[in-house]
Amino acid sequence: MSDVTALAARPDLAKLHGRATISVEETAKVLGIGRTAAYEAARRGELPTRRLGRRVLVPVPALLEWLGATRSA
Repeated sequence: MSDVTALAARPDLAKLHGRATISVEETAKVLGIGRTAAYEAARRGELPTRRLGRRVLVPVPALLEWLGATRSA
């Protein structure tokens, strides 16, 4: 199964294909948790994040790896 096919099998993850980063709010939706819980997890270092000025972004490749949704070659 290709990475794209694997993403398509999970609708929440399918929309991440081709994106470099997503917001913490989008990450919360993918994970099925609330916005506040996602920001708390990011603050505690439990989610992979990068800061760009005041924005907190979640790198999609790191999130997929964290979720175990990437496929090893």
